[in-house]
Amino acid sequence: MKFFVDTADVAEIKELAATGLLDGVTTNPSLVAKAKRDFKAIIAEICAIVAGPVSAEVAATDLEGMLREGRALAKIAKNVTVKVPLTWEGLKACRALSAEGTMVNVTLCFSANQALLAAKAGATFISPFIGRLDDAGADGMDLVREIRSIYDNYSELNTQVLAASIRNVLHVTQAAMIGADAATMPPAILRALVQHPLTDRGLDLFLADWKKTGQKIA
Repeated sequence: MKFFVDTADVAEIKELAATGLLDGVTTNPSLVAKAKRDFKAIIAEICAIVAGPVSAEVAATDLEGMLREGRALAKIAKNVTVKVPLTWEGLKACRALSAEGTMVNVTLCFSANQALLAAKAGATFISPFIGRLDDAGADGMDLVREIRSIYDNYSELNTQVLAASIRNVLHVTQAAMIGADAATMPPAILRALVQHPLTDRGLDLFLADWKKTGQKIA
């Protein structure tokens, strides 16, 4: 499964990209607002750091506006993925931009039928929002499972399942078990994937025993 980080913080992205484990980045208007910098400049910087897809979301809600903004964003770098909302206008924009060779991430997906429409519109990625469904009393992973099952039924559908609105490390495990192609998560959750108290305890024990030997490796 590919690991994407959900942030517009360039410093955070640089640090995580240095691990070699970061496959892409997703941003949204809320994250850009927190960064308090020029949107296009942020996207250009991120695209220079990460070779994989970098999602940049349109602000327009009408077809003409989404196409105009999407084309402007796509010109920033080859790895820009234009993010559009899962509306009729968004699906039209997805089909048009995809036909032009632009990667498209259809976001705010909350049903399997929506995901099927996005795939038929040529989306590169579909972003089911797990955490928000959980907040509403549903099971977000059920949606990921349904989408995976539907996509696997039809070989002509090439849309990748990008699990989004990840709230904890268990979400990452579950998404991987279901077969999501990618998961996008806040930097803190990506870092938390490596953590386990038994790992820390075991390392402390090994280091204490090694110290007793009085030896040096180099």
